[in-house]
Amino acid sequence: MWSTANPTRSSLSHVEFLRRHARRLLRAAHADASRALPVLRRIKAAGVVPAHTLTELFAARESVRLKHVLNMLATELGYADWAACKRDVDARASAELDALRFDAGCFADFATNWFPDHTTARAWQSVHGGYLVRYGTQTVAILHAGV
Repeated sequence: MWSTANPTRSSLSHVEFLRRHARRLLRAAHADASRALPVLRRIKAAGVVPAHTLTELFAARESVRLKHVLNMLATELGYADWAACKRDVDARASAELDALRFDAGCFADFATNWFPDHTTARAWQSVHGGYLVRYGTQTVAILHAGV
């Protein structure tokens, strides 16, 4: 059976993790289309730069700044803006940022098993183990041997 504990070990605060992740996302937003478009879609969906269409935003992607990406991450976590997120996010449970950690590659060293919903994943986990991460409407089991 796979361990159900979170396999990542980090001494970073949530704020520092989000800042570092935002810097990686900003570099991706400034890159070629295959790397930039997923980030720009998220920025657009968060309403951080509502005046632009995705096509216009892609053409002007060099104008995207760290503050836009930080506000996008804050919005994705349910905050109005980065200032509100920065004040509160360190008090949240670590698991609440797991989808962002998954995006950042923190679980890249582990095998994964994807499920269409959390209920199906929980049923599988009860038999096989694994650390569950909600990712949108799907759930991924992170498979690791544990400590």
